[in-house]
Amino acid sequence: MSRPSSGGTFQPMRHRSGTMRDRLHAYTKRTLGAGGSIHQAVALPPNESCAGWVAVHAIDFYNDICLIWQVMASDPYLTSFRAGEGFPSGVEYRWSSSPEEQAVSVSAPQYIEMVLQWIAEQINDQQKFPEDEEDEKRVYSTPQFAALCGQIFRRLFRVYGIIYSSFFGTLEALDMAPHLNTCFKHFLFFCTEFALLPEREVEPLEVLVKPIRKQYFAARQGK
Repeated sequence: MSRPSSGGTFQPMRHRSGTMRDRLHAYTKRTLGAGGSIHQAVALPPNESCAGWVAVHAIDFYNDICLIWQVMASDPYLTSFRAGEGFPSGVEYRWSSSPEEQAVSVSAPQYIEMVLQWIAEQINDQQKFPEDEEDEKRVYSTPQFAALCGQIFRRLFRVYGIIYSSFFGTLEALDMAPHLNTCFKHFLFFCTEFALLPEREVEPLEVLVKPIRKQYFAARQGK
């Protein structure tokens, strides 16, 4: 595993060799590397745990966002955001480190940093994301784990919303827009396959989501 550095950048998480997560991660890489479609890559492999499949993708999608955010993290433009201003217009970003603490208004870049920090803490917690296969089977079958993964995917989607609404032009100028679009398409195909995003979360990015979902359903129907 890996933790955020003191400079505010986030390093990719690794899957320990020999674990179920490592096996499932390798399956995804082989599927895409062999010319398979994104639709094929998100489908649950035969005889595998659905919860384990979601767990490995929570980590992999976190890694995707971290690599994209590293490009932006030192941009002076980040200091121009005021606390509380969010996407879509009228949304206020608030954050609390624990249920006991009062939530405070944060800027969009601060919200991204806090989300990535929070996800890293969840994944590095062996009680929540164990690496031992027997513990994985036990933990992944609990409703608490399902709820945690749902929260991770919703927050990752919000981060994508911020990046598209506020930083797409910068990433486009850096020739990173195609990479961002590919990562988001993979993420959204997976979320659609396993119904991980409530419609109320999706609505602000409907202009991006609708055509990707159309591609997903066409792929399912073999068109």
